[in-house]
Amino acid sequence: MTTREHIASIPLTADDPTAEASIGGLVRDATAHVSTLVRAEVELAKGEIAAEIKKGVRGGVFFIVALTILCFALFFLFMTLGFGFAQWFGWHTWGGFALVFVVMVLSAITFALLGYRKVKKIRAPEKSIAAAKDTVAALTRRGDDN
Repeated sequence: MTTREHIASIPLTADDPTAEASIGGLVRDATAHVSTLVRAEVELAKGEIAAEIKKGVRGGVFFIVALTILCFALFFLFMTLGFGFAQWFGWHTWGGFALVFVVMVLSAITFALLGYRKVKKIRAPEKSIAAAKDTVAALTRRGDDN
């Protein structure tokens, strides 16, 4: 397959305008057109869903960053910065550790909120849903005419 697939289209005129259409020919043409229409709608849905999945993945990256920072926050909680702040501010050792922990948790919350904003932008495939509803309505109406 190529990177861009060709989506079949429904011809607007008969292949041979001089030929008379028989019932069998009309049914065959209608079946081919409906099949082409359904395939085109499936391709539209695939394209819309793929775009929305990409948005979700991009938003998910922020969640991964937030979790990574939180893991490192626990590591740094017990390390050098805790002691450094305690000595710099003249506090007890636990005060320096608490300050490092608060800063890292606030960073994790910030990245989690950024990820939430990206994921919140994911939408349903509106064009595909509308096209499918139009097709169902057209086929239902066409069947009622008999």
